[in-house]
Amino acid sequence: MCPLCCPECGSRRLYRAGLRRLSSGETVQRWLCRECCYRFTEKKLPQENLQRRLNSPDGIIESSQLCAKEAKKLTATETKTVAGEKRKPRYTFVNTKNLDLIPEDARGLLIKFMAYLEREGFAADNQYPTSLSHLVKDGANLLDPENMKSVIAQQKKKNGEPWSDSMKMLAVYAYGAFCTMQGLSWKMPTYHQNEATIYLPDEKELDLLISAASKRMATFLGCLKETFADPSEILRAEWIDLKDNVFSINHPVKGHLSGKYELTPQLTCMLNVLPHKNKRIFPTDYKTIYSSLHCLRIKAVDKFQNPALLNITFKSFRHWGGSRIAQLSNGNPLIIMRILRHKSFESSRKYIHTINFKEEDYDETVATTPDEIRALGKAGWQKYDEVTFSGVQMHFYRKPKRFGGMTKY
Repeated sequence: MCPLCCPECGSRRLYRAGLRRLSSGETVQRWLCRECCYRFTEKKLPQENLQRRLNSPDGIIESSQLCAKEAKKLTATETKTVAGEKRKPRYTFVNTKNLDLIPEDARGLLIKFMAYLEREGFAADNQYPTSLSHLVKDGANLLDPENMKSVIAQQKKKNGEPWSDSMKMLAVYAYGAFCTMQGLSWKMPTYHQNEATIYLPDEKELDLLISAASKRMATFLGCLKETFADPSEILRAEWIDLKDNVFSINHPVKGHLSGKYELTPQLTCMLNVLPHKNKRIFPTDYKTIYSSLHCLRIKAVDKFQNPALLNITFKSFRHWGGSRIAQLSNGNPLIIMRILRHKSFESSRKYIHTINFKEEDYDETVATTPDEIRALGKAGWQKYDEVTFSGVQMHFYRKPKRFGGMTKY
């Protein structure tokens, strides 16, 4: 059998990602690349072309391409290759298997809503259409505000637990945007966002997870660690945002500002060796790369026998960095706000924690002359002890080791 490789990066390290059922009743295998997290479908070749492909020198099977007739059957959620051109819709609202659960009139309103969001400049990755589609499948009437309130209040998860206030608040804001589009008036119910408890790992745990990752995933996690950025900000980063060893966050998420960070030489080299086939550094989406993180955590736990690695998420890197900055700045929220690029002062308060630094977290040195003492003071070293040995007075200094994309604040 001829070898299969990723059409995006050419890697042959693939996962099976389920089956895709065609309209004819046949099924084709779907694949997930372990290097770049690209999903594609194996193309079924005619028998006469299959033998020719087997005899070709590279033996590469291309990803599936659909004819124009079958492309019309695609919903807004599918990303396919049509006539050799990759096209990804900006907004999605429902899986293909659940499309029949939405009435035709509501489906038209949701499509109109997606066009409205794009026209008004909403973020491409917002979940408003998805949230409304779940409510419609549960019997909500998009044109009846009071009915929408009742359905939102009674929503439950698959395990039977009620929706959290954060999920209900998202649904309320989504329907608020829909009412603005339709010119409907309604009294918005009040829900407060729940503060998520983010696991705060040690730096050694983060390094263990990075060491167990593939080349591309390790680079992605390294960017999170050294820039303290939101994962969506790294996914949006383009090659023009990387200049020498300076990484610029030019596409911040809501509530963040843009910024620049100095990377270590090791991470800079890891970024430069990645394929430059796309204008984005990491040409994938959040859902795909998070599924790869789930597999990575299981692999790392099995390798290092450390169950705490299962608790690490992408946002754990930012939470760790913010807490370390709070420790170095003695809890100064203005410094945290500036380095983490927060627009709101309240966003910086949750990073103020007490972290007990260990001895290995410091660099230490000794000064014996006035010139050495003055030089260490200018460089930010802190004196913590002094002794006299054989008539020589020795002054001991230390400072926290470099972490993330900063040597000082």
